[in-house]
Amino acid sequence: TGAYYDAMQQREETVSTYMGNELAIPHGTNETKETILDSALSVVRYDGGVDWDGNPVTFVVGIAGKGDEHLEILSQIALVFSDEDEVAKLKQAQTPEELYTLLSTVNAS
Repeated sequence: TGAYYDAMQQREETVSTYMGNELAIPHGTNETKETILDSALSVVRYDGGVDWDGNPVTFVVGIAGKGDEHLEILSQIALVFSDEDEVAKLKQAQTPEELYTLLSTVNAS
């Protein structure tokens, strides 16, 4: 929803969602959690990277977690992106379908 998108921007103004290892995980504020109908994530890969609050980011994973489900989603994403070999595989994916398959463990909940 528009309210959740606004909350994602508000959170970014408060604290950067840059996580290291070329990853940012934008998400909304606690005040807008009730606007989330279902948990979901979106993945954008910026080949060549983008400047995210002064940090190089290749992957932006937007999260909306219903209730406390965002904690499990964050945990799964952190596991994948803590492994530099996994990040390298994600960067080499040639199609959206290949990227989706590589990230399927994140979305398995």
